[in-house]
Amino acid sequence: MLVLGAVLAGGPLAWAGIPFPPPNPAELQMTSEPQAPGAPAIMLYRQVDRDDNGRTSHESTYVRIKILAEEGRKYADVEIPYDKVNSHFGELKARTVRQDGSIVDFQGKAFDKQIAKAKGLKYLAKTFTLPDVQVGSVIEYEYTIDFNEYLIFDSHWILSEELFTKEAHFTLKPYQASFEHVELHWSWQGLPRGTEPPKEGPDHIVRMVAQNIPAFQTEDYMPPENELKSRVDFVYSDEFIETDPQRFWRSVGKKWNGNLEGFINKRKAMEEAVRQTVAPTDAPEVKLHKIYARVQQIRNTSYEVHKTEQEQKRDKEKDANNVEDVWKRGYADGGQLTWLFLAMARAAGFEAYGVWVSDRRNYFFTPKLMDKRKLDANVVLVKVNGKDEYFDPGSAFVPYGLLPWSETGVPGLRMDKDGGGWVLTTLPASSLSRIERTAKLTMSDTGDLEGKVTFTYTGLEAWQRRVEERNVDETERKNVLESELKDSIPAAVEVELTNKPDWTSSEAPLVAEFTLKVPGWVSGAGKRALLSMGLFSAGERHVFDHANRVHPIYFEYPYQKLDDVTVDLPLGWAISSMPKENNQDAHIISYDLKATQQGGELHWKRLLNVDVLLLEQKYYAALRNFFQTVRTGDDAQIVLQPPMATAGK
Repeated sequence: MLVLGAVLAGGPLAWAGIPFPPPNPAELQMTSEPQAPGAPAIMLYRQVDRDDNGRTSHESTYVRIKILAEEGRKYADVEIPYDKVNSHFGELKARTVRQDGSIVDFQGKAFDKQIAKAKGLKYLAKTFTLPDVQVGSVIEYEYTIDFNEYLIFDSHWILSEELFTKEAHFTLKPYQASFEHVELHWSWQGLPRGTEPPKEGPDHIVRMVAQNIPAFQTEDYMPPENELKSRVDFVYSDEFIETDPQRFWRSVGKKWNGNLEGFINKRKAMEEAVRQTVAPTDAPEVKLHKIYARVQQIRNTSYEVHKTEQEQKRDKEKDANNVEDVWKRGYADGGQLTWLFLAMARAAGFEAYGVWVSDRRNYFFTPKLMDKRKLDANVVLVKVNGKDEYFDPGSAFVPYGLLPWSETGVPGLRMDKDGGGWVLTTLPASSLSRIERTAKLTMSDTGDLEGKVTFTYTGLEAWQRRVEERNVDETERKNVLESELKDSIPAAVEVELTNKPDWTSSEAPLVAEFTLKVPGWVSGAGKRALLSMGLFSAGERHVFDHANRVHPIYFEYPYQKLDDVTVDLPLGWAISSMPKENNQDAHIISYDLKATQQGGELHWKRLLNVDVLLLEQKYYAALRNFFQTVRTGDDAQIVLQPPMATAGK
C-alpha cells in the first residue's frame, strides 16, 4: 500500500448509487446458457467500479445472477470477501426478481464469517441470504467497500468467478497526486479470448469490458487463487517507471537499504543490548539463539487485537524511529522487531543482511513484474557456520531456525549499499513440522476403545495453531483442540481435553492431552471381530477424491503425521491375524504402517510423510493413486477372536 501525503479529494464516480435496472424479460425466461452447459446458475452481468482518490477510496460492485437449476439456489447465500483491517463494508442493496417479474427486496443484514472454501483456503466474508430464490429467479446485489483514509491499496480487477459470466465491466479512477510524484501501470494475465486490454480514456478513467468469462473451479490443495484467475493488477509507484527489471530492483534495493540502515544504525545501543542478552563465553550459535529469544519476548503489536487510531493516541503508542527506540520502549510491530534482531546480530559480530521477501499466501512473486509492494515481508539472513540461515522473530511463535510457512521457499531481495541481490529462502524438511498422535487405549468386550490420547504439534504445525488462536479464550482453544481430535477419527467419539497446553511458547511443542472413547470401533463378523488400524485416518479419507484435476497441487509446507497406537485387549481375547507391513515410498511422499503384538497388547505405527510443495497437474493421477493406497492401508484390519470363539475352537 502507498501512504499519501496530500490527496485530491475526489467524489464518487457517476455510476454510484444508481437504482437497479428494470427486470429483463429475456433473462427471466432463459432456461440455459449454451456456453455453460449444465451450469446451475450463471452471472449475467457484473460491474466493478473503483475510485482511488486517496482520502475516501472505495470500490462498488454490482452483480446479477440467473438461477437455472435447483442446485443454483445455493447462490442465494452470498459471500463477499473483504479485508476487515484495511477497509470496511459500506452500503448493501439486494433483491430477488421472480420469474414472473415481481420483486422481493432484501431487508436483512450482512454478517462477518470466516469461510473455508477448500483445504488451505480461508478468508473473511460478509454473508447474507436473498429471499424467495427459486429456479428461474434473477438475483441482484450491489455493495461498496470503503478503504482506510490516506492509503492507496492494491487495485485489482478479478475477472474469474465461480460462475460463468456473460458480461463484465470494470473501471478505475486512478489516484492523482497534487504535490507528489505517483505513477500507475498495470499488467494482466489470462484475459478471455477477444478481450481488449484495459485502456485509459481522455477522462483518465481506465476501462475494460469482458464477455464469456469461464467459471473458475476451486480445488483442494491448489495454489493461491490470485495466481490462477483471469485478472488485471494495477501498481502505484512513487518512482518513475523503469522498463528494465534489473535496473528497477537495483534502484529499489539502494533506497530500501538506505531506509533500513537509518533504522538500525545504533551500534552502541545494540552492543549494550547484546551485553544484556548473551554471555561472552557463549558459542556463536548460542548467542544468536539467545538474541532471537530475547527479541521474541518484546511485546509484538502486530499480533494484538487491532486498535483504533483514537485508542492508539490514548495509549500514546507511536511508531519507533529506530531500533534503540524499540529496545527502550519494549514494544514494536513485527517488522521492526525483525530489524531489531538484525541490528543485534550484527552487534554480536555476525554477518547479517535484511531481506524483503514475498509472502506466498496470496500470489507467487516474479521480479519481472516490477511490483515492489509484493515484497511484503521482512526476514534476516545470517551467516551461521558458513551457511545462509533465515530468521523472522517478528513473526510470533515461530521457532528458532524456521520461518512462517508463507515466507519459505520464496525469492527475496537481500539488501546492501549496491542495491542487493536475489536470494531464495529455505524450505524446511517435513520432519520439522509434525503432528504426533499417541494413543494408549483399552478395548472392552463390546468393542469400545477408551483411554488417553496425546497430540503433539511441532514446528510450523504448532506455530500455525498458536497464531490462529492467540486472541481467543481458553474455552475456544479447548473447543478447537477437541474438534481437531474428533475430526481426525472417522467415527462418532467422546473427547475431553485434560491438560492446559502451552499457547505462548515458540520453542516448546504444543501438547494436548485427552481422554477418548470410541464406541463400537471393533466390529463383529461371525465368530471374529475386526479392529481397523485407521483410527486417526479421517484427514486422508477424502483427499484427492476427484478423478480429474484442473490446477497444480500445492501444499503450504512439508509435514509429517505420526500415529503411535497401543490397544490392550480384554482378558481371553486372541489375535487371529495381523496385516502385513505396508511401505509406500514415492520419494517426495511416503506412507508406512506396521502392526505388532505382544501377548494381549496390540501396537501399530503409521507415518505419512509429505515432502513436497508444488506439483504440476500432470502428476495428479499418480498422487491420487498414492492416496488411494493410503486409504487402503488405513482400512487394514486386525482379526480378533472373542473368548467364546477361542474356547469353541
